[in-house]
Amino acid sequence: MRAPMPRYPVMAREAKFLAQPLARIEPDGAFEGYASLFRIADLGKDVVEPGAFRESLGRRGAAGIRMLWQHDPTEPIGRWLELREDSRGLHVRGRLSLAVARARELHALMRDGAVDGLSIGFRSQRARSEPRTGLRRLEKVDLWEISLVTFPMLPQARISAVKALRPPSRAAFA
Repeated sequence: MRAPMPRYPVMAREAKFLAQPLARIEPDGAFEGYASLFRIADLGKDVVEPGAFRESLGRRGAAGIRMLWQHDPTEPIGRWLELREDSRGLHVRGRLSLAVARARELHALMRDGAVDGLSIGFRSQRARSEPRTGLRRLEKVDLWEISLVTFPMLPQARISAVKALRPPSRAAFA
């Protein structure tokens, strides 16, 4: 006798974990990681090529790129201190605005390892498609935001270090 088919298809899930817990405890809400990695296909079959961010970063600088939660323009949560391309990808260093309630919540979740994804918001300016593989190679992009996300489109785009908020002293409540 055959088992009945499930009502909904069962999808295999894949989990990716950080090699080690996020660390470096300081009071300012700073963190760093990679928002994009070069020559690695994301889940949407986009591949960012080295140099793709160069012009956009030169024109906008870190101050011109927004830090958002889940790509939501109504959820700014901090600011980028440094954005740079290196041989691996787009390395980022930012600071959560800990005066904002959502940023404090995210800071706690980041320290606990519950949120560690990064994702870029951009407009493609020059790309080439590879019909054989289905990949789109992004050669030049206009980067306008980088978000902290639960599930990044590029699973390897992760926060690598978080500085933790010290708990308030008893004097703060007196």
